Parts: sequence; C-alpha cells; structure tokens
Amino acid sequence: YIFQSFLFQHPDFRTTRFFSMLQFVFFRTAGGNEPVRDWLSTLSADDRKSVGFDLRTVQAGWPVGMPVCRPLGDGLYEVRTAISDRRTVRVLFLLSGNTLVALHGFVKKTQKTPDRELAVARQRQADYLRSLQP
Repeated sequence: YIFQSFLFQHPDFRTTRFFSMLQFVFFRTAGGNEPVRDWLSTLSADDRKSVGFDLRTVQAGWPVGMPVCRPLGDGLYEVRTAISDRRTVRVLFLLSGNTLVALHGFVKKTQKTPDRELAVARQRQADYLRSLQP
C-alpha cells in the first residue's frame, strides 16, 4: 500500500512505462498473404487457442525462455506449443524493434527442426527486413 501510494504521487508516474508489451504482426508476402495466419486456420480451435496463449506469453513477457521459447540464432526464435494428439507445433519469429513478427509455423515431426522449415523462416526474415529499407 505504501509503495502504491508513493507511485501514484510520484511526478514521473504518468510518463513511466512499468509494463511494455511487444507488438505482434504476421509476416505478409508481397502478394498480401499471411502464411502463418493461413496455417493457424488449419488447426482446430483448441489448438489455435494453445498456440495463441503461448504467443501471447512471449508478447507480454519478453524475454521468455524454455520451455515456451528458444533462440535459433541470427535473430530467429521459436515458440514451442504442445497441441492435441501428442503433437507439437512451432511458430518461428523475429524481433524487429518492439515488434514480434510471426514468420512461419509448422507441426514438428522430428526431434531436430528440419532445415527446410528453417530455410522458409530465414527467407521470410530476409524479405521482412528488406521491406523495412527505404
């Protein structure tokens, strides 16, 4: 209570951000498609809810570590979600400033992240970063 009273009376209270949430966007192709959003729509409602919960956890609590999130190197990260039928999915993303950009999503079938899935995410990462150039 004393701490709260101090905060509300402090002159910097209104300008201080005590909680910062990352913005979230889906990667968009040059043709306007959003591949991760399209992929998510193929999952059941319960599975989408699980993936959304984990994405929101990362968005609201960055930095987040294992078991929810893992770095893949070169600015690429994965959100790890267990879904129905003992399956796991991954959403690969990058951070660009204060924005989490969902680049690629897939159902994981092997222990190691397949090179093909990483290549898709890295290509989209390059495309996104190139789109930011003036």
